Amino acid sequence: MKAESNESFDPLSVFLTGVPGLEAQHGWLSLPVFTLYTVAIAGNTLNMAAVQADPALHEPMYLFLSMLAVTEVGVSVSTLPTVMGILWFEARQVGFDGCLAQMFFIHTVSCMESGVLLAMSYDRFVAIYNPLRYTAILTLPRILSLGLGITLKSVTLMAPLPVLLRRLPYCHTNILSHAYCLHSDLIQLPCADTKLNSILGLAIVLATFGLDALLIVVSYMLILYTVLGIASGEGRRKALNTCVSPICAVLVYYVPMIGVSVIHRAAAKASPLVHTLMASTYLFVPPVLNPIIYSVKTKPIRQGIAALFSCKREFL
Repeated sequence: MKAESNESFDPLSVFLTGVPGLEAQHGWLSLPVFTLYTVAIAGNTLNMAAVQADPALHEPMYLFLSMLAVTEVGVSVSTLPTVMGILWFEARQVGFDGCLAQMFFIHTVSCMESGVLLAMSYDRFVAIYNPLRYTAILTLPRILSLGLGITLKSVTLMAPLPVLLRRLPYCHTNILSHAYCLHSDLIQLPCADTKLNSILGLAIVLATFGLDALLIVVSYMLILYTVLGIASGEGRRKALNTCVSPICAVLVYYVPMIGVSVIHRAAAKASPLVHTLMASTYLFVPPVLNPIIYSVKTKPIRQGIAALFSCKREFL
């Protein structure tokens, strides 16, 4: 293999892996994978454009949806160059600094997505618990501050990861197990003690995804408790219906993440193909499904997207 050749080995490069066992089919696999990228980027961009274009959608719920769409476009754009580079051109070699940059962006945007899902659960709690003061509590400045806070927290927490990895020595061929760079993969490469990196990585996971997941569960438990206190059956139904899309977004995000973690620990000796598929599911499924879920379940979003195409036809 070229990645293992002493002639082409660059100690400051890493070699990515495509789909194990299906290398000969990379050309065919590129078609569905590129379709998924197209659906994810186009779908989330349409949602953002619909919210931006329609003043009626300038409400907290839809502004948070726009933030979620931004993070999902970010995840797709972060992985697209290396994934499609492998499938189309067998371009497996990546500069180490470029790999660290990709790792930073993937994890930062994923952390931001988790924070936005938490903000969306808070939004639904305020809307149901105190509907009369909903817009007074979640004003535009507060929403923007939440978005800025989520971004700063994610960047601050993830920034040390590439710095710590960059200072370590690498003394063998650096082959990763995915078509993109992840911290869990890169931390296996140094020929030095990585205990500090492991501890920091675990602390970040607990402080972001773990804490966010706990607070999201608490938020929806409080929402359920509040809804059960509504006297009218129709009122309970309407209140719960507004939570369907955010809950689906949470499940679409966290279920694949948990699946990847379980497979990584409980089935460490499973086929590399299984690990590749699970990791790809975690990165591909939320950006593809969430715009579909919101466009199907949320009538104002459907109307906003329809209005966009209507305006475009009138312009043409």
